Amino acid sequence: MLWHFDNELPIYTQLVSRIKLAIATGELAPGSRMTPVRDLSLEAGVNPNTMQRALQQLEREGLVYSQRGNGRYITEDTAAVARVRDALAAGHVRRYREAMRGLGYSDEEMKALLSCGAEEDEDGKLP
Repeated sequence: MLWHFDNELPIYTQLVSRIKLAIATGELAPGSRMTPVRDLSLEAGVNPNTMQRALQQLEREGLVYSQRGNGRYITEDTAAVARVRDALAAGHVRRYREAMRGLGYSDEEMKALLSCGAEEDEDGKLP
């Protein structure tokens, strides 16, 4: 897992977001055992307490669970994973709309651009 941090946001919220993305995309497979907290924190370059806080948040959200004495696992609840995926997609759509409105595009113009984007040629150019 790649870890890149923004100095403007709390590290633990960025950890939560990155792990959610990994769950939503299947990088962390349902039912798979997570890397131990200490190893994850070393990999990410963060304090183990910060990683622990992020994982506890993910547990509260039902995306990971603990098995006493056996570590943490990724949820097998496909509905929970779908909700995370949908929430991530909604965030992308919201940011897209805000950016395009900033450029002066109407909703209809945005829809037209999106439908053309599905028809891009090999070089990524619109028709």
